[in-house]
Amino acid sequence: MKKTNAKAAAFPIAGIGASAGGLEALEQFFQGVPADSGLAYIVVQHLDPTHKDLLVELLQRAMAMPVLQAAENQLVLPNHVYVIPPNCDLALRHGRLHLQAPAAPRGLRLPIDFFLRTLADECKGSAVAVILSGMGSDGTLGLGAVKEQGGAVFVQEPASAKFDGMPRSAIATGLADLVGPAAKLGAAILACTGQQPRLPAPAMARAGVPDLPLLEQVIELLRRHCGHDFSQYKTSTLQRRIERRMALHQVAQLADYVAYLRANPHEAGLLFKELLIGVTSFFRDPAVWEQVQSEVLPALLAAHPEGAALRAWVPACSTGEEAYTLAMLFLDVLDSVRPSARYTLQIFATDLDSDAIDRARAGVYPANFAACVSEARLQRYFVQDGDSYRVSKAVREMVIFAPQNVVMDPPFTKLDLLTCRNLLIYLEANLQKKLLPLFHFSLREGGYLVLGSAETLGASANLFHALPGKTRIYQRRNVALRTEPVEFPAARYGRARGALQESPLSQPSAPSTVPNIQALTDALLLQTFAPAAVLVTDQGDIVYFSGKTGKYLEPAAGKANLNIFAMAREGLSGALNEVFARVVRERASHTLNDVRVGQDGSSVLLNVTLQYVSEPAALQGMVLVAFHELAGSTPVRYAGVLPQAQAERMAAMAEEVQQARAQLQKAREDMHKGHGGM
Repeated sequence: MKKTNAKAAAFPIAGIGASAGGLEALEQFFQGVPADSGLAYIVVQHLDPTHKDLLVELLQRAMAMPVLQAAENQLVLPNHVYVIPPNCDLALRHGRLHLQAPAAPRGLRLPIDFFLRTLADECKGSAVAVILSGMGSDGTLGLGAVKEQGGAVFVQEPASAKFDGMPRSAIATGLADLVGPAAKLGAAILACTGQQPRLPAPAMARAGVPDLPLLEQVIELLRRHCGHDFSQYKTSTLQRRIERRMALHQVAQLADYVAYLRANPHEAGLLFKELLIGVTSFFRDPAVWEQVQSEVLPALLAAHPEGAALRAWVPACSTGEEAYTLAMLFLDVLDSVRPSARYTLQIFATDLDSDAIDRARAGVYPANFAACVSEARLQRYFVQDGDSYRVSKAVREMVIFAPQNVVMDPPFTKLDLLTCRNLLIYLEANLQKKLLPLFHFSLREGGYLVLGSAETLGASANLFHALPGKTRIYQRRNVALRTEPVEFPAARYGRARGALQESPLSQPSAPSTVPNIQALTDALLLQTFAPAAVLVTDQGDIVYFSGKTGKYLEPAAGKANLNIFAMAREGLSGALNEVFARVVRERASHTLNDVRVGQDGSSVLLNVTLQYVSEPAALQGMVLVAFHELAGSTPVRYAGVLPQAQAERMAAMAEEVQQARAQLQKAREDMHKGHGGM
């Protein structure tokens, strides 16, 4: 996140973008705005430079607030409307308006994006972006800047707009706080910004400190409805985002919002989206990518003069821009170096937001994104698709997208590069301390970690060496991690965990009334299974082995860790992770077919059955995992990249479109196969 010296404005400022059909939409919008709203409104339109601007006069007839044409160095005041003049770009700096000649030729100008970015830098969380009727996609990129700084986004409902191009493009970002008719947006903005006189500010804001028991109830409701745990996110971030939703619904007390969440499950999904803060762009923070291109990628190639299949992971990838940026840079480096050996880069891009992953997989971006990409790269790596651009096949095939919770799910390993930018700043310090050693473990010796501009290594500084400059790029040091396993806040899928902790099963010294875990498990196996199996808790901790499981599980390096995800061999961990949580949550059973598990350069094919245990009572809440090796299955030897690896990767790409969660399993299998002979 960018740092600026500008202070947030003392009052909210709304930047309003409109184009074709904008006059009618603006008139409707200002009908819902009182003359003493307490906000300033700055209207940015696409205006023909050869025509006299009549917008100021026309708007003034429709409202009591003063309407002025923006002038150089003009001080912005509340309860005023300012309109951009023809044939110029408009910026807001230090509370004043500044005019400048258009930076782009006519037809390529994006004055709304330009202004909204300066609005975000100036006003921070008090910035408001409004997108009304218009053609094209101007304003879409500016919304990301506003949202990143904590501002609010309002969009006219496309059905009510004369021209719906701009509203539809804005809505597609997933950043809109509210979509509605233009006439109703004004009142919603007043409620959101706390300018609504009949409604007191949210209780959380007035008190200055959150009501933790009620906040925990919100987190629990999110966990139930969305399956994700936000308990380790920064309280201040949670508070701001919850206050935003409270204001939109004109709810003053957090207790009332909790009740609203319980009564309206759809609101939990909207709050979930609000908390994800999926803001990104191509080549964001150019200095970072310049150093990746000039130093990091060449160093990785030089470390493998015989050629290599390199691996990278982009957690919190949002809609894919950063992953595709890395892919383009890698191709640029290969083109400039022209090595005699063969190099490939497989990028695993993951995010908590499955909707963002779907958009990333599609690889289609609005035309105004081109402002972030050079003309040469635009021509080489993108194909124009109507009013949008689609990433080329060469770039798309380098990236595998999958939904993943970086806090809860097993990580990718044996990586050469890991870029995790602007995620840690939203997490509590204790969780940051656990993620950074995990990143160290995920990287190969000499691998690189890229963090965001506002993020630091903190207590993990001894694990990485900082590259020169202010780009927050680090190289992995070959130092030993602490001996105890890294722990993460576990998702609470029910009462199974608590029941186990209270059960005599977890107390070896309990009296003779303790159930015989071997007898109970063997009886359960005889009823249902015959193969090798393990009994695990709802968190994956193994409490009993049955049969020979060595082909499928092996002890993890370091201190003993009997968690099935830590012990699973190549190809199995991703498969288990794909369905384990669902089996526990739904108290059901599931069979994974044709799972190829690798060991010591070979692999076997098996089916894996996960069964939630309801009876006997002593084992209730656990999961039985059984391994059925397929008849006639023989170990398959492989070295390096399999001959059919390319075909398998293409099959994985097609599977991404059909089944999002299954892709994480396939991605990890492909990663481990590629590592087999290296």
